Amino acid sequence: MRVILNLLWLIFGGGIVLGFGYAVAALVCFVLIVTIPFGVASLRLAYYSLWPFGRTLVAKPGAGIGSGLANILWVVLAGWWLALTHIVTGVTLCLTIIGIPFGIANFKLVPAAFWPLGREVVDVEDLRRPGLVHA
Repeated sequence: MRVILNLLWLIFGGGIVLGFGYAVAALVCFVLIVTIPFGVASLRLAYYSLWPFGRTLVAKPGAGIGSGLANILWVVLAGWWLALTHIVTGVTLCLTIIGIPFGIANFKLVPAAFWPLGREVVDVEDLRRPGLVHA
């Protein structure tokens, strides 16, 4: 079921557009050199926004105060409007019955867009396996 939802997300839910937008933002961040960590976060968001069903965002065990401080800068520069865009799009998609799963996927992307550094995208099945504990 999740493969079907992800394919429909790519076509109708805006997955391709979101992934392309985040990838372009990553390229800009890489060109500016100082913002390379933000480029890595943008690539993570591109990856997550292309195929969101069956995946979730978890905190990296080794993330420290540096990623927290960088996230504050991220929120000021880009995170708040990206999160707001996902919220508005999610509410709009939830107005139709067919768009509800895509709206929920947009709501899943809000924390990723708002606070991406110090997190990683994992499959939901990986969280269910014993021995694989994410903080």
